[in-house]
Amino acid sequence: MEAKIKKTTKEFFKILEIEDPFEVEENEEEIKINVSSENPGILIGYHGETLESLQLILALYLSKKLGEFKRVSLEVGDYKKNREEWLKKLAADAKERALSDGREVTLEDLKAWERRIVHMELADDKEVISESMGEGRERALVIRPR
Repeated sequence: MEAKIKKTTKEFFKILEIEDPFEVEENEEEIKINVSSENPGILIGYHGETLESLQLILALYLSKKLGEFKRVSLEVGDYKKNREEWLKKLAADAKERALSDGREVTLEDLKAWERRIVHMELADDKEVISESMGEGRERALVIRPR
């Protein structure tokens, strides 16, 4: 299946004139595609918006061609890896603020995948609870003492 994913991804990239080399890793839950680019900023875009759009379209393209849907994680130039490290630090800082101030801390302007990382980071925490509130682009993550 991995060979078919690689072939289909190559077709998709060719349509978009993306000639950068990439690696594919598949497990039962998701397909990870890591692109090595000379110009990662073009594929990442402002605040990762281009990367997020490419990832969504690629996931739809792959699901249509493969006949099944799997989550796709598209990584370019370690953008997501670096962002994930920053988000984990943000979660720790927000936890400390919530505990020291004794009240909730709201994190706004996070994408769904970013909120998920913060939630996962704090999921087993005995001192704070995290939850998403709001709708659409107004959705925010709230961290409060238990």
